[in-house]
This record gives sequence, C-alpha cells and structure tokens, in this order.
Amino acid sequence: MAFGDASFLSRVRGFLIPIGLALLPCAIAPAFGAAALPEEVTVVAKGSGLFNIELETTVYRPEGPGPFPIVVINHGKAPGNPRFQGRYRPAIAARFFLARGYAVVVPMRQGFSKSSGSYIVGGCNVEGNGREQANDVVAALDWATAQPWADKSRILVVGQSHGGWTTLAFGTRGYPGVKGLVDFAGGLRQENCTSWQQGLISGAGNYGAQTTVPSLWFYGDNDSYWPTPTWKSMFEQYVAGGAKARMVAFGSFASDSHTMFGSPAGAPIWQPQVQAFLQEIGLPYEPQPAFAQYAADPAPVASGFAAIDETDRLPDASPAALEGYRVFLSHQNPRAFAFSAKGGWGSGWGRGDTRARALENCTKKAPEGACQLYAVDDEVVWAVKP
Repeated sequence: MAFGDASFLSRVRGFLIPIGLALLPCAIAPAFGAAALPEEVTVVAKGSGLFNIELETTVYRPEGPGPFPIVVINHGKAPGNPRFQGRYRPAIAARFFLARGYAVVVPMRQGFSKSSGSYIVGGCNVEGNGREQANDVVAALDWATAQPWADKSRILVVGQSHGGWTTLAFGTRGYPGVKGLVDFAGGLRQENCTSWQQGLISGAGNYGAQTTVPSLWFYGDNDSYWPTPTWKSMFEQYVAGGAKARMVAFGSFASDSHTMFGSPAGAPIWQPQVQAFLQEIGLPYEPQPAFAQYAADPAPVASGFAAIDETDRLPDASPAALEGYRVFLSHQNPRAFAFSAKGGWGSGWGRGDTRARALENCTKKAPEGACQLYAVDDEVVWAVKP
C-alpha cells in the first residue's frame, strides 16, 4: 500500500482518544556546531490520588509561543532492570523534528528510569503488554495537549523497539489529533515464553484491526532482536486487519539493524522516508528557516589522519586515554570518541547521540581545551587544526 496514492488518505477510516506536570531545572544538551538542544526535564502525572504515577519526561521545544505540532517519541527496553535504564534523549530525531517546528515529548514509561511505579510485564501476553505501555503515551499526550504552546490537532507518535510496539498499541486508542504512527523495529523479545514470535504476529494483527491512522514501519535484515520472517509476518497481519501501513525494509545496517534509528549513519535511511510520510499525512515536513539553528550537523567524514585501530596516532598518548580508546573499539556502532588538543578525551556508544555524548565526556576531562571528534563508528574524522 503506497501513501502516495491520491485516494489513500480518503480511505483512512478515522482518527485516534484522550491526560499534569512540574518543571524541573532546564538542562541544555551538548551540541557540536548546531545550536544546543532546548531540553527540559519534567514530571507528567498519570492517574490521580493514591494511584498517581509520575513519568519522567523530556521535552524539546523550539523558541517561540507556538502552537507547535507535537511528536511523542517512545523509548525501547534495555536488558536488565528497567529502573536502571537511563533517561532517553533521542537527539538525532529531536533535531530532525525541531528543525521542522515540532515540539518533541519523550516520556519514560512507568517503572523506567526515574518514573515511579513498577514496570508492567504482563507475563507472556505481549499484546497486553503493549496496551498497558500505551497508557503512558496517553498520559504524556493529555499533558502535552493541555500546554499553551501545543497544537493538539497535529500529532505524530514515534517509537523504537519496545517503544515501537508501544506506538502500534497506542494506535488502537483513536486519540484525537493523531495523524500517523512511525514504528522503528518495534516488538518485545520474550525468549522465556513459548511461541513468543507468534505472540508478536497475532498481536500486530489485533492492533491493525483497531487502528485507523496510517503508519510507517522500519525493519532491517540483521536485527539482533527480530528474525526477518517475524517482522514480515507482523506487518502482513497488521495490514490484513485493515490498517493502512507502509514498510521500509532497508536490508542490513552496520552490525545490527536494530540500532539504525539512533545512529547518525541511519539518518539517510529514515529521514527522507519520514519527511515524505509527514507530507502525505498533512503534517509539516520541510525544515523551516526560523528553526534552522536546530538542524543537525552533517555526519563527519573520514579525514585520512589514521586508521581506526592505529592507536599510536592518538592525540592523547596517556595510558588512560589509550585504555579508553581500546574500550571504545570494543563496542559496536554507533560509537564516537573525542579528544582535546590540550589533553583529555571522552567516548559515547549505544543509544542516543553518541557524538554529542563523546564531546560532553571529553569536556568534563578537559574543561580548558576545545574537544573535537576523533572517531565516529569505523572512521577517524580527526583533522589537525591550524
């Protein structure tokens, strides 16, 4: 099913249903070249009275009074105790949407990070798990749509991994103003459950039967969580239930396609597709000059200074820097490493903006020296400055 059909939107069967907050001190995320992200950490109330849950929520909002369209970005689930999972800061995606004039809302769901309550497992009922998680998306949107800067008639909901599954489940709610859903490698791996893959397939079918807004899906062939036949069957069952959706099957990506959304190298894969989707569903899709300061810098290119494993060329030859760089090399992409010309280093890998994190960590070690990126993923990008 192609979204480009002139008759596509006329066949979409309806819209999506309807949720307070105390501002915490404003935190500004680091950036490199582009303007720092306008980041605020807030607490969103879910429920009331004795059953009140507080959701740690990050908000990225452009300068100005608005009203701004809203994007909710739903996080995944890292291995281990969700309580120890760090606050999700999807800087690459936040910049993409900020540059187009959106306010970005990133809630940590119940039991994750500093959000109160306990993670609702739901046993082996993966469909029920997604529906429970979707309650937190409803809470975040009920708060966001009540803000004076929000345009509650123009909403997009996005999710990665467990957040993608949560997004698909949320699609069944019919929340007013939601125009579309974007799923990046959505699902929940439950290897201790019998037929856990079939649970994802049947759950996707049931979600599709109750969803009336279009969605865009991204899955790759070397995903460490989902075998290709599983996500293909999930999509087939979803659209068989009557939902309107388009799949972007982008093949293999780096060492694990599950990391595509959070990697700088993944931006050329998903950003043009999402921009086209925004246009098709009637949401702002082009970067706006008024918000150009938020646009991400282009990914740095290989400088030819050294090969990635030539440790004898490192600008900081201290034992600590060498050991830090070896640890960096042991991690899979996305990853980044930064040095200061005056001594000092920092690294970042895994989720979020690894380049910004490497620069932030470098600055902590070298407050008097200007840090710059040395390596990104598998390329050395360091350029000797005059």
